Amino acid sequence: MTGYERLREEAAAGRVEEVVVAVPDLQGRLQGSRMSVPYFLDEVARDGFGACVYLLAADVEMATGPGYAIDAWASGFGDFVLRPDPGTLRLPPWDPGTALVVADAVWPGGEPVEVAPRRVLRAQLDRLDELGLTALAGTELEFLVFRGSYRDAWERRYHGLETGTRYNVDYALHGLSEVEPVVRRIRREMVRAGLTMETARGECHPGQYEIVFRYAEAMATCDNHVLFKNGAKRIAEQEGVALTFMPKFDEGEGNSCHVHLSLRDAGGGPVFADAGAADGMSELFRHFVAGQLACLPELTLLMAPNVNSYKRLRPGAFAPTGIAWGRDNRTCPVRVVGSSASLRLEHRVPGGDANPYLAVAAVIAAGLYGIENRLPLPAPHPGNALADPSVPRLPATLGEALRRWEEGGLAAKVFGDAVAGHYAAAARAELAAFEAAVTDWERVRGFERL
Repeated sequence: MTGYERLREEAAAGRVEEVVVAVPDLQGRLQGSRMSVPYFLDEVARDGFGACVYLLAADVEMATGPGYAIDAWASGFGDFVLRPDPGTLRLPPWDPGTALVVADAVWPGGEPVEVAPRRVLRAQLDRLDELGLTALAGTELEFLVFRGSYRDAWERRYHGLETGTRYNVDYALHGLSEVEPVVRRIRREMVRAGLTMETARGECHPGQYEIVFRYAEAMATCDNHVLFKNGAKRIAEQEGVALTFMPKFDEGEGNSCHVHLSLRDAGGGPVFADAGAADGMSELFRHFVAGQLACLPELTLLMAPNVNSYKRLRPGAFAPTGIAWGRDNRTCPVRVVGSSASLRLEHRVPGGDANPYLAVAAVIAAGLYGIENRLPLPAPHPGNALADPSVPRLPATLGEALRRWEEGGLAAKVFGDAVAGHYAAAARAELAAFEAAVTDWERVRGFERL
């Protein structure tokens, strides 16, 4: 049964009354509109739905301006078209009577909007397809749960919030009772929405939790990722609590989004493993991993897109600070894990704020760079890469990541000038907003004593 056939059936039975058509924005959030089922099926499913172009040229606050490849002001805030992807249709249990479908952004003439995150990923998947390869991916998201609602947190300016657990509950089977009602509902309703859960557990920071869903084709994984983030926040809101995916809420452990990725050939067979090789890795996989190391300085921007991203990637935190790879070594940003058919790459740089489409696109682009240039793979790092001063460093700030993105030339080469310029503009908007802000740190430091 296709997505739209299912929608007709659910609507006829009175179980669905509205359809949400949504596009992932630059931050990986779902933006869109609600509409009646008849209107969607009779017109939107065929012709698409108009939405303002600024949706893909705005910051977290939905502010837009010049510098983006899409200049909303210069174009009079016109529309592009959201073209629904029927394969993404879901019935989110947290929004009864509603179906949700993810859409691609296209111009009125039918050309894709090249800077749309879904399109950025599709372009890299198409490059793989030309080689007879497909990508399977999984993302591991962590979040913090707080007692009290989002409104309570807002009105307190996010000060003095109480975490859902009182201490480190990493792998613990005790101490989770205060968060279990909301995380149990999230687990169950994600499964009902079509995601396949593998594992769930408490994490290091008080109130921290991780739910891991099964890997899938890369685009499907990213669609599931944005659905999960949207739904988890909605469920938390309904339960009267608040949760955050921000990479670094305070000085404690940050929220990561580790990306697992492997490639398959045209017949669905794994291509990363070679039983005859001493290390079990195929030549293609060795080049793919080498590409990650070569490209990471210039592509960090797509994995760590915000000022707060780099608070997580600081010395002393259990998050990568250097550029190295290792076998089952969590101190390296690129971890090779598994064996035989499960052999895969785990990229540990992205945090909970990463746009999954862009992060996965960066991993694939870097891997293809390694394959195309037959890059040699250095020996794996044998120890603690976090503490090794000989390991080259990742960009330490958003400003440095932006400089490497623009000056290195790789971003424009693999993604195109429009994409490179568009996401540089997004980074500059983030930096400008931060530089204009007066922080609590400044007030505490200088109100009386300066």
